Amino acid sequence: MPTSLVLLADTHVPKRAPGLPPEVWAAIDDADVVVHAGDWVGLRVLEELERRARVLVGVFGNNDGAALRARLPEVARFEVDGIRLAVIHETGPASGRETRMDAAFPDAEVLVFGHSHIPWDTVSPQGLRLLNPGSPTDRRRQPVATFMTARIEDGAVHDVRLEAVDPGWRAG
Repeated sequence: MPTSLVLLADTHVPKRAPGLPPEVWAAIDDADVVVHAGDWVGLRVLEELERRARVLVGVFGNNDGAALRARLPEVARFEVDGIRLAVIHETGPASGRETRMDAAFPDAEVLVFGHSHIPWDTVSPQGLRLLNPGSPTDRRRQPVATFMTARIEDGAVHDVRLEAVDPGWRAG
């Protein structure tokens, strides 16, 4: 049976948004595993995800204060259906990222990260899949705010999708 994932990072609630967009909550409610790669900023999203997510894996980011750092690790590692995943907020500059992450995470097959707010989906020279879901609340220089969904089945990652957030979600 497939395992569905929602990948998030850089939610910045309440600094950049009052909460998460409705399509993100809908995806979370349908997901088996929710991964958050840091920069929550406040506790509200963490506490709501702890209530709603079936499984939650998260790390703290550079904008997260003492309360979040006390509850979350800097790096998380976990396994789903034989796939080894790691989560970290920052990976450094885009140039050379894949090679640096191969060295930093030699036992992982997928690395979820954030920080830049720029979606990223590449494979390193050693076969590490690097995924940055962007931000669902703070698009910065991107055309739209984003998050990712994926599926793990039969020991492989399938259907990695960059999901766009409706730009008018805050108007309601």
